Amino acid sequence: MGIINNFSEIFLSVWDKGILGVDILQILIGIVIFLVFLIFRGLISKLVIKKLEVISKRTTNKLDDTFVRSLEGPARFLPIVLGFFIASYYMTFSAEGREVIDTINRTLITILIFWVIHQIIEPVSYILSGLDKLLTRELIGWIIKSLKILIFILGLAAVLELWGIKIGPIIAGLGLFGVAVALGAQDLFKNLISGILVLVEKRFKIGDWIQVEGIIEGIVEKIGFRSTTIRKFDKSLAIIPNFQFAENAVINNSAKNNWSISWIITLQYDSTVEQLKTIRNEIETYINNSEDYDVTIGVAVRVDKFSDSSIDMYVRCFTKTNKWSEWLSVKERLAIEIKQIVEKNGAAFAFPSQSIYVEKK
Repeated sequence: MGIINNFSEIFLSVWDKGILGVDILQILIGIVIFLVFLIFRGLISKLVIKKLEVISKRTTNKLDDTFVRSLEGPARFLPIVLGFFIASYYMTFSAEGREVIDTINRTLITILIFWVIHQIIEPVSYILSGLDKLLTRELIGWIIKSLKILIFILGLAAVLELWGIKIGPIIAGLGLFGVAVALGAQDLFKNLISGILVLVEKRFKIGDWIQVEGIIEGIVEKIGFRSTTIRKFDKSLAIIPNFQFAENAVINNSAKNNWSISWIITLQYDSTVEQLKTIRNEIETYINNSEDYDVTIGVAVRVDKFSDSSIDMYVRCFTKTNKWSEWLSVKERLAIEIKQIVEKNGAAFAFPSQSIYVEKK
C-alpha cells in the first residue's frame, strides 16, 4: 500500500505541476481546443472559400476572383491564430511563461495582419491596370513586386521588435554594407534605373518587335529589373542589359503607323531625258493611284544623281499598312511595276562596271 500511495502522490504532483507550471488537464484541454480550430480551418477551406470562389466566378469582374484567391492563405491561417490564442489563455502560466505566450500571440497576429496586407496588394494591380495610359503593365508589375517586398520587410521588422531585437543597429549595418555593395555593383543599379526609365517612357512593351542598331533585333518576351529578354527571329533567346536601351536608339517596329519604302533605281547612262521623265512620271502616278500607299505623308520620285555607273532615281513612299508581311507584299508589287515601266519605255537597269583602256604604243 505504501508503494501505491507514493506512486499516487508523485502522479498527482506531476499532473498538477504539468509542464512549465501548467497542469496536464489544462494542456490536454488546450490541445483539444487547438485541434477544434484546426478542423474549423479545414471547413473554411472546403466550404467558405469554395463558396466564395463560386460566387466570384458568376461575375465578369476578375477583381473579386483575385481577391478571393489572394485571401485564401490568410483565411486558413486565421483559425490557427484564434485556436492558439484561446487555448493559451485557457491555461494558467507563470508570469514569465505568460509573457512568452503573449509574445507568441502577438507574433501570430502580426504575421496575419501583414500577410493580409501583402495579399491584398495583388488585387490592387487590377485597379492600377486602369491607369494603362500613364503606367505600363510591366511598370505596374514592378510596383506590385516592390510593395510586396516592402510589406515583407516591415512585417519582419515588426516581428523582430516583438522579440526584443532592435532593428536600428541592423539597418545601420545594412546601410554600411549597402554602400560597399553599391560601389561593387554599379552596373546592377545602372541597369535597374535604365529599366525603370524604359517602362516610364514606354519605349516598348512585352510582345513588341524592337531593334537596337548593332546590338539586337527581336520580340520582347520579358522586362526584368536588370535585363530584358528578347526572342530573336532565329528563335534563340537573348538577355540584354537594360542600360543598352537607355544609352542607344531603340526602334520599335510594332509602333509604326506606316512602313516606308526607300529605293535607289539605277538606270543606264544611255537612257534619254524623255525616258527618264516618262519613267519618273509613271512610277509616281502608280504610287499616287494605288490603294497601298498613304500619299498624304508624301511621295518622292526624282532623278537623284549621276553615279559612277548609273543615273540614280530616288523613290520614297509610305504604305498604309503597319503589318510587316503586308508591307513585303506591297514592296514586291512596286518592284514588279517599276521593272515593267522601265522595260516598257526601252530603258534598262545599270549595274556596277568598269572600263579598261589599253594604250597602244
